[in-house]
Amino acid sequence: MAWPIAEVARMSGVTARTLRHYDEIGVLPPAWIGTNGHRYYEERQLLRLQQILVLRELGLGLAEIGRVLAAQVDELEALRGHHRRLLAERDRLDALAGTVSRTITELEKSRKDGTPVINVNRPENLFEGIRPDQYMKTLRDFPELAGAVERHTAGMSDAELEAGHRDRTAQMIRMAELLAAGAPADGEAVQAEIDAQYRGLARIREASGEEYRAIGRSCVENAHWRAAYESIAPGLAAYQRDAIEAYVRTRLS
Repeated sequence: MAWPIAEVARMSGVTARTLRHYDEIGVLPPAWIGTNGHRYYEERQLLRLQQILVLRELGLGLAEIGRVLAAQVDELEALRGHHRRLLAERDRLDALAGTVSRTITELEKSRKDGTPVINVNRPENLFEGIRPDQYMKTLRDFPELAGAVERHTAGMSDAELEAGHRDRTAQMIRMAELLAAGAPADGEAVQAEIDAQYRGLARIREASGEEYRAIGRSCVENAHWRAAYESIAPGLAAYQRDAIEAYVRTRLS
């Protein structure tokens, strides 16, 4: 049985334009093309599309997906591998949800009894379920920056990498506290945080205003970044984006 591209788009939730793009770059050619020029897909192509979508959810770019699909020889074994990675990701998200739940409880308690709220010296369990390698997944949309980060971190020890990751998470938490306090995204306190973030990035590779603005947009548009921010506080992804936009407009333009 064969399905036309419009039906495959409806079933999968992938637009026909995206399916045509997958064909053009060679990751998902149709089973055949009709005399009317329309693409048709059979069961084998639907299974391949499922793999593509799973690998996208796991954070792989299309070039990397193409290499994975080209290298695999056994579809069943490949699916088993994807299944194992999905289960591992589910376990990580469960751990992350538990971490955020504990943090909410501790924040509520701290605000009732007046003790200090979150800071960079929180206990180890604050970071349970948040993996440093998730950060690199989010940089794939910025290949030059990703390359600079990889070169910068190549000689670092595991402890140094973990410390850097904790610093980034602590930045997100401080932004969440400012959001909860009602601080405007273009206000002095928030802009001081964004300036510290920008200077940290510039020590690795200086970003232009437009590049930094694109990074800000990715806080909302990139699924991995958005999930990381929203796991700390609802609305934090958009708050970070707006703060970066204000920073670029006032300091980098």
